[in-house]
Amino acid sequence: MKASVVLSLIGCLVVPSGARILGRCTVAKKLYQGGLSYFEGYSLENWVCLAYFESKFNPTAVYENTREGYTGFGLFQIRSNDWCGHGRSRCHMECSALLNQNLQKTIECVKTIVKGKDGMGSWPTWSRFCQYSDTLERWLDGCKL
Repeated sequence: MKASVVLSLIGCLVVPSGARILGRCTVAKKLYQGGLSYFEGYSLENWVCLAYFESKFNPTAVYENTREGYTGFGLFQIRSNDWCGHGRSRCHMECSALLNQNLQKTIECVKTIVKGKDGMGSWPTWSRFCQYSDTLERWLDGCKL
């Protein structure tokens, strides 16, 4: 009984209230408005694909990878050990700033990440599911940008 109460309380702390999954076209529009279309040469379809495979379009997603010692935050699961928080914090922001549906801080941070030597290859998920996909255009099907 005590364990279930504690787990319920932890669940409330991890998922911000009012959290919701964004639609594919909503994500595409916000990323487009944030200037990610062909940013550093990557099409908007690549960014939408990455967002899906990283978080299933959940801007408040938090994933703790205890094996590798980091936590992923937000739409693009930005790693705490390099990009946000109290560690190296190359994006110069708290990780909680990445858990916002307006995506402003998230877009700022991914622009910093993708400017690095690995580009979108900084996300193994992109390399695995998006980089060589011959169906990237489907990520924008029906979206009015």
